[in-house]
Amino acid sequence: MFWKFDLHTSSHLEALLDKEDVTLIELMDEEDVLQECKAQNRRLLLFVCQDQCMQDLVHMITTEPPTGVEEIMRFKYPNIACELLTCDVGVINDKLGNEEPLLETLYAFLEQPSPLNPLLASFFSKTIGNLITRKTEQVISFLRRKEGFLSLVLKHIDTSAMMDVLLRLISYKPTFIPYTHRAYSPWERRRGRSNASQTLCDIIRLSRDQANQLQEISQPDPLLTVLESQECVEQLLQNMFSAESTESCIINGIQVILTLLEIRRPVVDGVMDAQGFERSYTVNSSILLAIQPHLIHFHQLLLEPPKRNPMLTSLGVLEEPLGNTRLHVARLVASLLYTSSASHAVVAQELCRLNTMDLLLDLFFKYTWNNFLHLQVELCVAAILRPCAHEMRLQPGLGSQEKSSPHPDPSQDQTLIETPSEPSATPENSAHNLMVTHLFQHCHLVQRILEAWEENDKIQSEGGMRRGYMGHLTRIANTVVHNLEKGPVHTQISSLITELPEDYRGRWETFVDQTLSETNRKNTIDLVKTHTCSSTDDMESPFPKELTLQQAFSDYQIQQMTANFVDQFGFNDEEFTDHDDSIGATFDRIAEININIDAGQDNVSANTAVFETCSKERIQPFDDDEEDIWEEKEIKFTHSNEY
Repeated sequence: MFWKFDLHTSSHLEALLDKEDVTLIELMDEEDVLQECKAQNRRLLLFVCQDQCMQDLVHMITTEPPTGVEEIMRFKYPNIACELLTCDVGVINDKLGNEEPLLETLYAFLEQPSPLNPLLASFFSKTIGNLITRKTEQVISFLRRKEGFLSLVLKHIDTSAMMDVLLRLISYKPTFIPYTHRAYSPWERRRGRSNASQTLCDIIRLSRDQANQLQEISQPDPLLTVLESQECVEQLLQNMFSAESTESCIINGIQVILTLLEIRRPVVDGVMDAQGFERSYTVNSSILLAIQPHLIHFHQLLLEPPKRNPMLTSLGVLEEPLGNTRLHVARLVASLLYTSSASHAVVAQELCRLNTMDLLLDLFFKYTWNNFLHLQVELCVAAILRPCAHEMRLQPGLGSQEKSSPHPDPSQDQTLIETPSEPSATPENSAHNLMVTHLFQHCHLVQRILEAWEENDKIQSEGGMRRGYMGHLTRIANTVVHNLEKGPVHTQISSLITELPEDYRGRWETFVDQTLSETNRKNTIDLVKTHTCSSTDDMESPFPKELTLQQAFSDYQIQQMTANFVDQFGFNDEEFTDHDDSIGATFDRIAEININIDAGQDNVSANTAVFETCSKERIQPFDDDEEDIWEEKEIKFTHSNEY
């Protein structure tokens, strides 16, 4: 019936192509033009790939459309043009990538004044990105001849689409971009700092990932070498602390430095090393040498941060908020302490000279409810007390855990108390020893812990609220105790504890033996207690057998899987064969089950009585007087005169 009535309608696009005066706009008005193009419609592709049509398509995505119409209709044809140019059809890619006049028209978009139209910029980014992927050599060769290409891209870095263009170029040709230190130039302007910061962070991570994937290549990545050079880092720091710098300039600059100081990358998209851990990186000494002279500027930011207005919180008005700047400085100090480099000792000595850790501890107790700051200070203390603490994985999500519950996670405490191997005597370890002494003697860590704990107990005894830093303070105290017992610097910590005033030393011992132990015991108790099943509970509970089976199954699930687990699990292969001699294998296993009940002599008579009582029970019969509705009865009909 379908073929008889010819219900298959031909595309209107074919009828348009039959017209001699058909225009590109008429074809773009058809709903199925993109579908037909992807389906390799030969007549359509021949029309679209004409020189004039290709020029018109490129012109649409690079030229501001006329005003006076609705915004949706205004960018209708540029959007369709972009989809046609990036539909990944070979003839279109060849035409666009091999024709230099078309590339010149496309490149002219970058020569427009700032700011660019963000929608047109996204069309440009998508088109040039597709060409870089499909016609790499032709496009790269064309862009190399444009001396001002990088300057134009950085000029428009305010537009997010330009970030994608830059990253796409680097991912395919890392050596393409010369003079990479020019990437720091956006800090000289007030716009585009966030995009520039994000771009630099992505470039650093991308370059390090590529360097790890191509380890067999002995030649270092020139792009990464330039980015990690002391000259580039110093230029970035100079832009951050220039007279015209703002808070956003400092924060975005610190984000770039934090990326340069990354020693471990979180597992994202399966990026792991051969041992199954996150990929690790070594910090170049030139980065620390560039940062060291500017540590005094970061310390000054902790003392005099950018002015902020009072903040209304759920606990009242905060007259002097901590601010994002000081939080980023705390993150920077923690990252510096976690780095392992030949220049680490220089940084540690400067931090001790500036007394930065003492200032961070002051902020720790001043901002009672800022758990983001508490986490960074805790990481600083852990890095100082453990010379190998940089091996601990940093977890960004820990910053907000104290908001809902002040109790620390025991599993995370276990991460903090891992016992690293005994470090060798190196300048780096000497710097750590200097930091340990500074932490106990100049920062008075033990005294601060005791006084803060006693103050919190007093507030709670008067009906007040538990301090927000108590969870992190518990973890810091546990870190001190565990490293005092078996840490790499336990001898030095023990000596420093012994040198405490007698009053504080006695209070510390009592605190560790009683208060801290009790707190740790409470923190390890499950929030929801598991019901322990017994024979008595089974008799009283409404579902005794189910509870017992559920508990047994839970125990089975958490049992440790041994090496011969597969051999012991289930049936043997011989039991599934067709041989007659193995038919009874399963029943032999059933016969091995011991179902004997060991009943004592004292219970024989009682068990016998119970059995006889149950045997004499009878089912109560139905009442004979009750009418059986299923009984067959004779049906009688009576004559009636009513109609």
